[in-house]
Amino acid sequence: MKKIINSPAWVRDAVFYQIFPERFANGDPSNDPDWVLPWGTQPTPLSFMGGDLQGILDHLPYLKEMGFNAIYLTPIFAALSNHKYDASDYLKIDPQFGDLALFKKLVSDAHQQGIRVVLDAVFNHCGDGFWAFQDVMQHKEKSVYRDWFHLTAAEIEQTPPNYQTCGGAGFLPKLNLQNADVRNYLFTVAEYWLKETGMDGWRLDVPWKAPLEFWREFRQVVKKVNPQAYIVAESWRDGLYWLEGDTCDAVMNYPLRDYILDYCARDAMDAEDYDHFVKRLLEQYADQAAVQLNLLGSHDTERILTSCNQDVERAMLAFICMFTAVGVPMVYYGDENGMSGKNDPDCRKCMQWDTAQWNHRIRALLKTLIALRNEHPALRDGAYTTLLTFNGVYAYLRADSNDKVLVVINPRVLRSNVKIQIEGALQNVPVKWRDVLSGEVFSIQDGNLCIPTLAEKQGLILIAETD
Repeated sequence: MKKIINSPAWVRDAVFYQIFPERFANGDPSNDPDWVLPWGTQPTPLSFMGGDLQGILDHLPYLKEMGFNAIYLTPIFAALSNHKYDASDYLKIDPQFGDLALFKKLVSDAHQQGIRVVLDAVFNHCGDGFWAFQDVMQHKEKSVYRDWFHLTAAEIEQTPPNYQTCGGAGFLPKLNLQNADVRNYLFTVAEYWLKETGMDGWRLDVPWKAPLEFWREFRQVVKKVNPQAYIVAESWRDGLYWLEGDTCDAVMNYPLRDYILDYCARDAMDAEDYDHFVKRLLEQYADQAAVQLNLLGSHDTERILTSCNQDVERAMLAFICMFTAVGVPMVYYGDENGMSGKNDPDCRKCMQWDTAQWNHRIRALLKTLIALRNEHPALRDGAYTTLLTFNGVYAYLRADSNDKVLVVINPRVLRSNVKIQIEGALQNVPVKWRDVLSGEVFSIQDGNLCIPTLAEKQGLILIAETD
């Protein structure tokens, strides 16, 4: 892989929070659709709950208090669905979410609080309400926009669709990105939102469905407007050509999610397995590893607590692994409070704002992990060194020249007299190490860090004690 010279500097220090706007908070009931359901109703693929941009704006202090300093918003442009992945107008905020002035205020206020804002680029396909597709439906073969799509007949048929779609969904016609007019329109969209609002980057939806050359041009357009804009691709398998330096800065690190779940939640990997696959990822990402977007859940997956079969200790271990791994952590809205939910639509429930319903153990851990990442450069830029792989027990070191963080993970049974050889991995090995989660102090003996008892499903995050 080629090294990305202009990968945004701010990303290494980011902790992202993903928001599905329709379900985060209803800050302005006056823009609710007539068919809105009471907040907290069990979601369906077609239901609306009234979440909007004002709700996000109202809760910026909540995000700031937790320590998040970057937001990724799923689509906010005018569309007919609740998820907005079916744009009808790329240059307009969906009226159920607000308007341009409100979004500009959201970005401005977020920036004043040190929070970046990244939007969703859904450029492989649009919605069937998109004005160009509507023109084709109305004027058929006389429409000047026919070449904007992949059509097989003069007249549109939607059930089943007789035109290329995303995933076979008739309401998601695929855009013809070989058409220069389509490309230029979408490049104008990307440029417009960066210039008009000062937002901070784009997440690319299903980018593998679009020609690679499109994304190469897209990157040039985006970086010309703002060299510090973050471009991150949805990617479920591997980085491949997304990290060659000519398209994206990063990918959503779904492979790491799978490895963490296999190790911490499913017992499908032992420590040796997990270490092998994590190291393989680091080799693939190379110099770009520190800006990859790590996650445990999203709008496209079941929630982390559900993945852990409601086992809070396992979920907490997974969060420890993610926050101490190489890369940029992202938390899906509500996961910080222990929300659960199977895949879509269950993972898109309304945000739970009743603090009595929160899991305060998970919430406290997340605040600690975020603060720890902010305080320790080793967790943002430090090397990753394996110290121990013994059955289920895994220990690794994140370190730079001035900072050291040692992590021990045990998703399995209680272990006694665990010894982690640290001599050789560090010069001037500190004698005592304090676990930031429990306050317990452990000592070095004969070059080994000695842990008398490592409990079942316990994680340690150890910082060297100073005299």
